[in-house]
Amino acid sequence: MNPQQHTQPEPDRSIPPLPAVHIQPSSPRFPLSATSTPTAGDHRRIAIAVDLSDESAFAVKWAVQNYLRPGDAVILLHVRPTSVLYGADWGAIDPSVDTDSEESQQKLEDNFDNFTTTKASDLAQPLVEAHIPFKIHIVKDHDMKERLCLEVE
Repeated sequence: MNPQQHTQPEPDRSIPPLPAVHIQPSSPRFPLSATSTPTAGDHRRIAIAVDLSDESAFAVKWAVQNYLRPGDAVILLHVRPTSVLYGADWGAIDPSVDTDSEESQQKLEDNFDNFTTTKASDLAQPLVEAHIPFKIHIVKDHDMKERLCLEVE
């Protein structure tokens, strides 16, 4: 045998050939063809659960940069506790604040509602800057996990 002569091994005819595989990138930043997926061209509604933390702000920013695509509409969903006394979103309540009277309790609730709305609006800034339509949906419930699932449905 001549050392410069290479021979290809014969293919095993008993194994059927593999079908062609078309791999799509996982990021929607890469456009998909209209026939590649059943939802291509559809407008999606994306819910992003937020808890008013810095991590939630990062999640919204990440979604804008890596996941959302033109035509998407976003719902920022926040489930807050039914009582500000049990919430951790805005820190501890000053012990000198009277929480026994209904008027004081209502004032705390109103302040917390204003804080929640302002903080949720701050979280939405990356959506505003990217011109992505969004809605902020804030609900109160004692069982946040269950309510989150119900709201998404």
